[in-house]
Amino acid sequence: MISKTYLKKFTLRFLTMNVIYFLAKSTVDHDDTITVIDPTSIFYYCSSFFLLMLVWETNDWLIRKETKSYSDKTLDINSGIKIITTNMVIFIPIAAFIYYLGIFHFNHICEIYVDTPWLLFRIDILRAILLAFVVIIFNLFYYSLEQKKELENKMDRLKKEMITSKYKSLKEQISPHFLFNSLNTLTSLMYEDRDLASDFVSRLATCYRYILDNREEDLVSLEKELNFLDSFIFMMNIRHEGALRIKTNISINSKEYIIPTLSLQMLVENALKHNYYSKEKPLEINIVTTDNHTIIIKNNLHIRKQDKESTQLGLKNISNRYSFYTDKEIIITSDNTHFMVAIPLLPKNIKESTIVKALQK
Repeated sequence: MISKTYLKKFTLRFLTMNVIYFLAKSTVDHDDTITVIDPTSIFYYCSSFFLLMLVWETNDWLIRKETKSYSDKTLDINSGIKIITTNMVIFIPIAAFIYYLGIFHFNHICEIYVDTPWLLFRIDILRAILLAFVVIIFNLFYYSLEQKKELENKMDRLKKEMITSKYKSLKEQISPHFLFNSLNTLTSLMYEDRDLASDFVSRLATCYRYILDNREEDLVSLEKELNFLDSFIFMMNIRHEGALRIKTNISINSKEYIIPTLSLQMLVENALKHNYYSKEKPLEINIVTTDNHTIIIKNNLHIRKQDKESTQLGLKNISNRYSFYTDKEIIITSDNTHFMVAIPLLPKNIKESTIVKALQK
């Protein structure tokens, strides 16, 4: 079934073709009247209609074929030149064949009687090539505008998602529930161990300061994120009294890499949210780096029964934030005993590289 979008596109192209045809005909015919019912005019009209629609549809097909090899469906200069060349290689022989038949073999039907048929043939071919080239360039330009618009919309969506994520994390961290649990733990520590209580207050202040200082930042250095995570892990260990075993093993220079703000904290919280844990069955979370510039967050599974099925919104949000800066994907694996998330570490100059890449496209 033909879609409304295609019908709309076909109608627009049909009208454009008619405008092009009559403009071209007016430059050839020097009399005051333009006829479209004589055999010669019918031949040129039908051939023009067929060839222009052919080049348009072929161009659309080549664009779709070329963009299948790109994850973000974009074209560069080399791809554009390849499409133009392929399009013309397909178009020129077909156009030459049609005009050759019309001028040399069916000239009595088309009523094309000239003293120099080869000259007319060359003129018709050159005119057809010029019009086809203009149509191809116009179509590529139109696609590039649509592509730019789609990219801008995608960037806007990602920015909104990042802002939503940052404020969601901020809200969760400074919510009354979180503050109540922290103060409740602090109250108990003040009677049991005042030195530990003082350390707990210092770590709590560090967490809040980090969140408030970086709530407007899309990316943060791995070093800062790990320092914040260290304070967060300290508070969680004190609060849950041996029910958690969170270990970090960072074997790289954390100053050389950046990651989305609060991403590690969100993944640790994700493990806490979806698992139950106790001193008898502690939740073990390991955070390690690998040689291929990746950081892994892995935990054993004690699945907590949920009232509602998980939407995995946090994991999707982190994945979308990464997609803005890199083609590397987040790897999520799970079996009967463990759940693991591997996120790529980004180089410090990733923001500048992303801007240059966007401009090149």
